[in-house]
Amino acid sequence: MTAPVTIIGAGLGGLVLARVLHVHGIPVTVYEAEPSPAARGQGGMLDIHPWNGQPALDAAGLTEGFRELILPGRESYRVLDRSGTVLLDLPDDGTGERPEVQRGELRRLLLDSLPHDVVRWGHKVTGMRAVGGGRHEVSLADGTTVGTSLLVGADGAWSRVRPLLSAATPTYVGVSNVETFLFDGDTRHPAAADVVGSGSLFALEPGRGILAHRESGGTLHTYTQLLKPRDWLADTDITDAATVTARVVEEFDGWAPELTALITDSDTPPVLRRLFTLPAAHRWDRVPGVTLLGDAAHLMPPNGEGANLAMLDGAELGRSIVAHPDDVETAFAEFEQAMFARAAAEAGDDLYPVMFGADAPHSMVAMLSGELAS
Repeated sequence: MTAPVTIIGAGLGGLVLARVLHVHGIPVTVYEAEPSPAARGQGGMLDIHPWNGQPALDAAGLTEGFRELILPGRESYRVLDRSGTVLLDLPDDGTGERPEVQRGELRRLLLDSLPHDVVRWGHKVTGMRAVGGGRHEVSLADGTTVGTSLLVGADGAWSRVRPLLSAATPTYVGVSNVETFLFDGDTRHPAAADVVGSGSLFALEPGRGILAHRESGGTLHTYTQLLKPRDWLADTDITDAATVTARVVEEFDGWAPELTALITDSDTPPVLRRLFTLPAAHRWDRVPGVTLLGDAAHLMPPNGEGANLAMLDGAELGRSIVAHPDDVETAFAEFEQAMFARAAAEAGDDLYPVMFGADAPHSMVAMLSGELAS
């Protein structure tokens, strides 16, 4: 009988793993630093792919629930230049294979599929150490410790578990991202809502872009992305919303006002997020009793695959544990070798040269047109 599995991190990958284990009667506990499921926003839209995310949810027995979360019409794409001229407009004709859902709703589906005591909220990990025999001791902020012989790090880019396996640390990819929201767009922000359209917007030029998605309830979720050094805005109080907004919008001087309104008219303070990555070939030698999944294992620049890969990692690790209930080392080793190969195959798919290179926005038009043709 498999010993209880300890998962650090209640993101999508960790929760898929917990669900697969629970379905097969394997005891599992998830430790999460956030105090509750509603402690913070969970990000925006996710397109769930038929080659990784959808099979993961099927392994978790949640396909029907996932289908109920799909937002119709969101598989449309629009590419504009700085003047607001539409260069490409691909409507959602209902034949797409990558339906869009909101990340927060997908996470709620996973949480609701687990007994309420599986996730331990407000349990922040402060450290961990090997104690011999493949066992590890996890230290929590409240001064308590947890011992485990099956430890999984599903705790994202700045994983506390990763140092048990690897000395790798994330490095800045040269892209800074500022997140804003406009609520009830069709009524309160009609020009911005019209330019975004019914799905995803890419307004681009070399070195910068405004990316936006239409979410449920008319919410317009925008990611302003700029090729900048890591210390950009280091001289600015990032809690000063007016100053940060002014600094960001000055980077888009001369752009169409319906585009810059996605920045200046935000109903929430702008949030700066610098983007990081792990080495493309990141891997480690087998360490007894512990492994990683998702961004903790293979953090890469956003390319539409991160959340999907994390969920597939969770499903595949769960399957390996179920297949080898009395031999965790075989389960972990088989999982890691397959995961390393999956991650390496996706690591070279970097969208930033396409979106922000010398040929932008025409390079993005060419890529999306090619995808449609294929």
